[in-house]
Amino acid sequence: MSLATARKKETIGKFSTHEGDTGSPEVQIALMSERITYLTEHFKTHSKDHHSRRGLLKLVGKRRRLLDYLKREGIDRYRKLIVTLGIRK
Repeated sequence: MSLATARKKETIGKFSTHEGDTGSPEVQIALMSERITYLTEHFKTHSKDHHSRRGLLKLVGKRRRLLDYLKREGIDRYRKLIVTLGIRK
């Protein structure tokens, strides 16, 4: 399930680097983190939903690749995002 529109706009507004920014790595990683959190909660009640679990694993891998890209391009932006989102590593 996708995020609610209001929640998505709030996340985009919080992590955007300029007006109308929806594609920067920070915004993409923040949206993926929201979905990962939602799916993690989903699996607490639906433990046998293996199809969605595969999607979660793909999402985590995609977020990891974007974080690696951001780390290469701007270490300060990476560190700030890690602290803000509370992601380990």
